[in-house]
Amino acid sequence: MSVAADMAENGTANGAKAPWRAVVLTLYPEMFPGPLGASIPGRAAADGAWALETIDIRSFATDRHRTVDDIPFGGGPGMVMKPDVVDAAIAVAIARAPEGAAVIYLSPRGRPFDQDRARALAAGPGVVLLCGRFEGVDARVVEARGLEEVSIGDYVLSGGEPAAICLVDACVRLLPGVLGAAESLGEESFEDGLLEYPHYTRPAIWQDREVPAVLTSGNHAKIRAWRRDEAMRLTAERRPDLWAKRQARTQH
Repeated sequence: MSVAADMAENGTANGAKAPWRAVVLTLYPEMFPGPLGASIPGRAAADGAWALETIDIRSFATDRHRTVDDIPFGGGPGMVMKPDVVDAAIAVAIARAPEGAAVIYLSPRGRPFDQDRARALAAGPGVVLLCGRFEGVDARVVEARGLEEVSIGDYVLSGGEPAAICLVDACVRLLPGVLGAAESLGEESFEDGLLEYPHYTRPAIWQDREVPAVLTSGNHAKIRAWRRDEAMRLTAERRPDLWAKRQARTQH
């Protein structure tokens, strides 16, 4: 049993709420916890707010060479992860994950991951994350297991591991008690469909650049209005897609 699984059992046995769980299927378990072991997620794990377990997909290979991939039917470059190996790994992961955990395949073909999905996942018991490699996973596994395909952006990574780390980090910081100032969550980028407003700190003048006067005025109503205006301006300029979605939502 992993340290993470042991933490989860102890939390339940002591009557406390079981920690949010992330079970990651990967060919490279040594990539974890990586950044998830430091800063906010690292402290949250130490405090028992969440737990991480990795499962090495290669351990489910059945031949002496521990083969996890094969050439694609129809030809073409690269290799494809074998369905029998991946399916066996998923079965174990689901058995170890909390009941009701979302089972996700990190894939550039997936639906874009966003703050709404992060909130929904953080509100649940946890996630099972399948990290692909090579040209991806045999599509029959995705269909048979009903995997949710999720993408963190329109670019290609060497594998799903960095995407899994991003997804877990986005969820963990939303767990109750993880961030000290809960109200700060409501002012972050993508809340209310807007990018976050600019921030400034001392000194008030740096390289002949002054902090906007309204921020030093002491007028909190004007400061809130300025921040709101800046958030809307930046969103309209830099993310017209988000701005259009927000405009459509507010008009209904």
